Amino acid sequence: MNSAKPLVDPDGARLPIKLDPTSNGEFEPVPLSPVNQAANRLAHEAANKNSKRLSVSRRNFLISACGAASTLLAFNAANAAAGKAGGFFDLPIEAALDPELAQARIGGKGEFIFDVQGHFVDPNGAWLQKLAPGVKPLSQMPKTGCALASEPGSHSYLRCLGPDEFIKDVFLDSDTDMMVLSFVPSKPDAEPLTIQGADAVRRIVDRMEGMHRLLIHGRVNPNQEHDLEAMDELKERWGVSAWKTYTQFGPGGKGYFLSDDIGTRFIEKARKLGVKVICVHKGLPFGKQSYEHSQCSDIGVVAKRFPDVSFLVYHSGFVTTVPERAFEGRGADDGIDTLIRSLIENGVSPNSNVYAELGSTWRYLMRDPEAAAHTLGKLLKYCGENNVLWGTDSIWYGSPQDQIQAFRAFQIAPELRARYGYPEMTPQLRARIFGLNAAKVYSISPDEVKKYTQRDRIARERLAYMEHPEPHFLTYGPKTRREFLNLPGAGQP
Repeated sequence: MNSAKPLVDPDGARLPIKLDPTSNGEFEPVPLSPVNQAANRLAHEAANKNSKRLSVSRRNFLISACGAASTLLAFNAANAAAGKAGGFFDLPIEAALDPELAQARIGGKGEFIFDVQGHFVDPNGAWLQKLAPGVKPLSQMPKTGCALASEPGSHSYLRCLGPDEFIKDVFLDSDTDMMVLSFVPSKPDAEPLTIQGADAVRRIVDRMEGMHRLLIHGRVNPNQEHDLEAMDELKERWGVSAWKTYTQFGPGGKGYFLSDDIGTRFIEKARKLGVKVICVHKGLPFGKQSYEHSQCSDIGVVAKRFPDVSFLVYHSGFVTTVPERAFEGRGADDGIDTLIRSLIENGVSPNSNVYAELGSTWRYLMRDPEAAAHTLGKLLKYCGENNVLWGTDSIWYGSPQDQIQAFRAFQIAPELRARYGYPEMTPQLRARIFGLNAAKVYSISPDEVKKYTQRDRIARERLAYMEHPEPHFLTYGPKTRREFLNLPGAGQP
């Protein structure tokens, strides 16, 4: 284990697997349940005990594989005590003290990890000039502990969401090989990340020889003036790999359906341009206004109508206030069940052209492994084992490494698998979800990408960095209702 004195969180106050109320800014933060609070408490107690048993500092223990394993085992104990047995982190108790065993179970086996939903913010962008006087977006940032937040400037805390921290969090502090930069819903003159800013980060990575590290979305709100016309430039000038849209967003707070006239024109334009991958935000509604457009009733309709187009359903229709249980058909009127029902009603079979994406969904459901088991089980059963995609919504949640480690260990309980026909979470299935499925959607060769990512400058920097890693274990998004409402446009579709 690392014996160098750490500079970040030297006392080891932060857990490596982050259970907290952080939101990605698209939904109001949800306070931790008593079970989650107990899980964190047990994890802290285990860190104290296990670091002493291994004769290492608490911080050095927590940044090790044993620290992550010990934390996940504590979560198991808290959930089991609460009677939640439908999903769990499948780790032997010895992994908390055996570095080789812990690394073997949560360190991965060389998977290709392709995160199809990543974000960062332009900390110097023109969008800041569009804010009302006195408004400080993400004003909780000075309290996170990010070193960049202390630098001079009225919005200096936004640097913690900028390109430098993005590269460290995603490519140095996690096992992510490749990511798609995505966008938030906004008017063209008020975007926290513009296509120009996204391309600037891609060029930063290009200069680091990491030309296979990043893809870029093109943001399209087809019910917004000029957006359809702008698709030509997004393709020709910026080389976007897919389109990102929010059906709940629109002028006057009115959204649209992919299956209505507005949505149809958008899809037909995408087909004409030859970029036939459409990423659509579903679930995590912005508010009650136009709520129906955040649901998934249109997905099966357009998937059947346009079989040559790939529809990536971001968040899979998940809603934090809707409990995720087994799909039974009856009462499937919100949450992920609206996606499944739409596929069934329109005869869209598993492993067709509809893909369920896990950004924010998996991160939120790490709190409740039983709900996570139903969610993953349903998506794998009805969307297909080749059609569930890895996404983390980072860097709102800091480095995605904890999401990766937790997913490597996660298992659906045998009882649920037998009763509902859910698959076992095998290494082969996890590898598909982590990146192989998305590689097919984006026509990428993982082997070709690995040739570069194993020897490019980022790989070399990461190898050196891992000699003395300094993960911060911070999250960046809003953590309270007040912080959420302080975001520009919070709760506004």
